[in-house]
Amino acid sequence: MPAALKVADVVFGGEQTLVLIAGPCVMEDETQTLTIARQLAELQRELGVGVVFKASFDKANRTSLSAYRGPGLQEGLRILDKVRQETGLPLLSDVHDVGQVDAAAGVLDILQIPAFLCRQTDLLIAAGRSGKVVNIKKGQFLAPWDMANAVTKVASTGNERILLTERGTSFGYNNLVVDMRSLAVMRETGCPVIFDATHAVQLPGGAGTSSGGQRQYVAALSRAAVAVGVDGLFWEVHPDPERALCDGANSLPLAEVKAILKEMLAIDAVIKGNIQS
Repeated sequence: MPAALKVADVVFGGEQTLVLIAGPCVMEDETQTLTIARQLAELQRELGVGVVFKASFDKANRTSLSAYRGPGLQEGLRILDKVRQETGLPLLSDVHDVGQVDAAAGVLDILQIPAFLCRQTDLLIAAGRSGKVVNIKKGQFLAPWDMANAVTKVASTGNERILLTERGTSFGYNNLVVDMRSLAVMRETGCPVIFDATHAVQLPGGAGTSSGGQRQYVAALSRAAVAVGVDGLFWEVHPDPERALCDGANSLPLAEVKAILKEMLAIDAVIKGNIQS
């Protein structure tokens, strides 16, 4: 069982209730970002669940050259800092190169290594040296046991505050499949394990110049992962996914998050023996 890992007031691992990492794929503007964060903070208060707010300031791995990437490092971190001031939620965002790490670590609680970059040694070591929690997404091309090498790279800096996230494995062209065994395998590293259900239903490049997705399966895969015993769920959420500038096809509508999350918490309580008598 992974040891407990505390991030601000949120605890991953051990027998703790699962944590929700949620937010838009990429920040579209300050107003929308704050609106989503406020609603997630309200869910935290209402349901008593740990919530980490996630949003990318730059999506450097979009399908096409013309795809929207986000507000950029400086403006994105300014907006995220405002999210913290207004909601108190811990913050997570991606870093794509070593040059972004120091600035991001000045604002974020969790530095996320994108799946495509999970073998980039210099990036992993720079993130580890920041002293921040490092969330490493498992590459779509890796076996779950290979993630032990990524963990070793970060831990070599003396930083063992590491999360691992499953987001599906390439299954032919433009498709992903989730092997639920990978969640148990990655937990054997001693790191808390997160399941990214919204990226697991992504169809990479499936829409030609953008990725497609099958959001109708997010809840089903989340139920399966929680039943396995994950330490957290990762959901991309948006007020109007059909109009989202990134990953709308695999994002959950913000209005549906509460009902689905309550179901996940009920399953988690059974699995972890936390049912209140």
